[in-house]
Amino acid sequence: MKQLINTPAAPLPIGPYNQAVAHNGLLFVSGQIAIDPATGELVLDTIETETHRVLQNLKAIVEAGGSSLEKVLKATVFVKDMNLFGRINAVYGEYFKPEFAPARELVQVSELPKFVNIEISVIASI
Repeated sequence: MKQLINTPAAPLPIGPYNQAVAHNGLLFVSGQIAIDPATGELVLDTIETETHRVLQNLKAIVEAGGSSLEKVLKATVFVKDMNLFGRINAVYGEYFKPEFAPARELVQVSELPKFVNIEISVIASI
């Protein structure tokens, strides 16, 4: 049986989905963009601040689902510009240390919701 996970510590869904779904010891977290949950505003100052906000949102949801960033098994990163890879990776590495970093892909796409620069989703164990 699946359990729906939603927390006010991360942006509420902007469509017909939940922040995460837990099932069979796994947590599937919907793609997150850089919306500040306190204000509902996008955080797009730099790619670094945008990436931090995305990862903070993911962390809040993962923790609300009874997991942690250390238990993330897989991350999917979508970016609008592959030239930002190094800058994104530097911030990403602050949240996912080599000793527990998940499997990951990073894919360039033409557009993302609300025309942001980055979106990340994860799968974690509980």
